[in-house]
Amino acid sequence: MTVLDEKLEPIFNQVLQRNAGELEFHQAVKEVFESLGAVIAKHPSYAEGGLIERICEPERQIIFRVPWIDDTGHVQINRGFRVEFSSALGPFKGGLRFHPSVYLGIIKFLGFEQIFKNALTGMPIGGGKGGSDFDPKGRSDGEIMRFCQSFMTELYRHLGEHTDVPAGDIGVGQREIGYMFGQYKRITNRYEAGVLTGKGLTWGGSQVRTEATGYGTVFFVHEMLKTRNQGFDGKKVSVSGSGNVAIYTIEKVQELGGKVITCSDSDGYVLDEDGIDLALIKEIKEVRRGRISDYATEKTGVKYFPKGCIWDVPCQIALPSATQNELNGRDARELIKNGVIAIGEGANMPCTSDAAHLFIAAGALFGPGKAVNAGGVATSALEMQQNASRDSWSFDSTEHRLAEIMKGIHDRCRATAEEYGAPGNYVTGANIAGFIRVAEAMRALGVIWSPALRQEPCSHQALWPKR
Repeated sequence: MTVLDEKLEPIFNQVLQRNAGELEFHQAVKEVFESLGAVIAKHPSYAEGGLIERICEPERQIIFRVPWIDDTGHVQINRGFRVEFSSALGPFKGGLRFHPSVYLGIIKFLGFEQIFKNALTGMPIGGGKGGSDFDPKGRSDGEIMRFCQSFMTELYRHLGEHTDVPAGDIGVGQREIGYMFGQYKRITNRYEAGVLTGKGLTWGGSQVRTEATGYGTVFFVHEMLKTRNQGFDGKKVSVSGSGNVAIYTIEKVQELGGKVITCSDSDGYVLDEDGIDLALIKEIKEVRRGRISDYATEKTGVKYFPKGCIWDVPCQIALPSATQNELNGRDARELIKNGVIAIGEGANMPCTSDAAHLFIAAGALFGPGKAVNAGGVATSALEMQQNASRDSWSFDSTEHRLAEIMKGIHDRCRATAEEYGAPGNYVTGANIAGFIRVAEAMRALGVIWSPALRQEPCSHQALWPKR
């Protein structure tokens, strides 16, 4: 286990004290801090001026009540969140998650990760995240519409194409984005297409946005494999999840010659040794909104496991694409024993800290989520560009741009890891490259300085104008 640099340890302890009980946020901060010791040693100035402390504290945290009426006429109450973490590089950018597990700690972990993920894309977008403990599973379209309208009735005042631009995440797809955008348009009387991304193609959306996170995951892992003169061709691949990310991860892996043999949902997983039937999975999950158990019912030779662990299935490439901390140390040891050579985090922080350390120690290629799944937010930024110019790009040109961005992220992470003495460690490379870009912007923008301090000595350039 990595020991924190002595200059970072008191800052991390302060994070623990100020954010009590937010375990996922603690985990995300520690994972970044474990990489920053080398940066502080090489550039001590990054430890000055409260720079790291400021990165760990959101610019704004919004918590609000979301009342809505269900189909029986009863009033339901949920809690909504938007954590606007950092706008050093551009407007806050990050998805909305609707899931019963959502609480402030999860939103803050996601928002913190988003800062560095967005920085790695090289695009002018800051980091934020939001959502609600509302569970769309089993709800009618009418109930979901009423919830989304109530949610946006509060959130709209904090959004804007130059301020904060949400997208989708778990539980929030094109349907939910549509209901929220419709409510935003009614309230503001503006067709501000750039205020939400993940929209439908006929009303301001971008080609490849639906596929982007899954495709980008595969593009990044493919670049990692190429460093060892390998590819997906002929490899057995395990993918967890069966939502948007997982489905389009499966699609791109199959295009590159890999055989995906598993996928899952919250009820269990399927094992299909012949290779997942992508058309059937899309029919069940995207059209019928069914369960993964339906796949085993409708295709012969498929095994369904309502219990057990998907990572016990031997594979050469593992792509966890469901949710945070779904793959732990025990799972990592099992995958390593079974010969895994590459792991790409399609979801946000799906591997626990001990799992990530085990993979790296074993010499496996390990791509962290902030780099691997950055294709979604990168394509959201491309959607913002198209909205701003009232333009629409073709599927092929947008996918080509996505592939270029993911290769750039891979190369940036790899080069940074080598520069800081950790060749092949994509976690270190991603954390340091993302941190430096954000930190340099924060230093350039300065901090608020009170007029009362004008006569005090200051080691930095004066930020308050003299009169």
